[in-house]
Amino acid sequence: MSIYFKDRKTGKKKEEKILGHKFLEWIYYTKSGSLALESLLKRKLFSSLYGKLQDTKYSSRKIKNFVTDMEIDISEAQNEDISSYKTFNDFFIRELKLESRPIVADSEVLVAPADGRVFAWQNIDATKLMQVKGSYYSLVDLFRDKDLASGYEQGTCIIIRLCPSDYHRFHFPDSGTPSSYTRVEGHYYSVNPLALRKKANLYCENKREFTLFQSDNFGEMVIMEVGATCVGSIVQTYLPNQYVPKGFEKGYFKFGGSTLIVFLKKDIVKIDVDILENTEQGIETMVYMGERLGAKV
Repeated sequence: MSIYFKDRKTGKKKEEKILGHKFLEWIYYTKSGSLALESLLKRKLFSSLYGKLQDTKYSSRKIKNFVTDMEIDISEAQNEDISSYKTFNDFFIRELKLESRPIVADSEVLVAPADGRVFAWQNIDATKLMQVKGSYYSLVDLFRDKDLASGYEQGTCIIIRLCPSDYHRFHFPDSGTPSSYTRVEGHYYSVNPLALRKKANLYCENKREFTLFQSDNFGEMVIMEVGATCVGSIVQTYLPNQYVPKGFEKGYFKFGGSTLIVFLKKDIVKIDVDILENTEQGIETMVYMGERLGAKV
């Protein structure tokens, strides 16, 4: 099974390089794999142990082949010498040069908080958000807060899916003041489309953390990080209740692909047409941190 996304610069469809493709197909599309998934792989212990392995000195041996196999542009990193990274996670959470991810300065432009593949919907039904075609979830189940969920009825939902090859730090899409984050415990299913097609209500099942962000130009928004299989941890690096400029770092994911979900209220932002059209066709759009997602209404 292949996964495709749209390259925003060229408009062409590209095939995604999937780390552990055969493993994902086994656990989500076979009976033996499903048994392993439900009995072990979805549990915190497995992902925590796997994550800790990426913090060992031995794990650094994987970096060179990972860069080659996943076609990572190491020239974007602040530290281009892959031999100097002490562990795989040191490399995985690498910082980039400022010029590698220019941030659109226009205050009326909402920017991508992370690198990744995007789906976006406007005028959402808070009781029936699309995970994939034919599979839905509700904001009450996602937030576990009925009042918070009701505030985003008819608003905007932006899902940014990170792959293991991506830059894994995430940032604020506007200037403003973030609250403390709320943690919701859960499982560790993969967030790859191969898993989203098979596991209903996946975002509501997985561990997640979310922050209420009072932005300067787009009002209150929710920024949520969703954990996944083999994600060692979600690390928040920002200080709650401290003002942040646009593009300021919020945190990072340790090893594994994962997902950010951003919710904005009704009639606040107009998402760019190409992203909405691609979403309507069921194909993700590749974006980079600091790139335009839409503009203020």
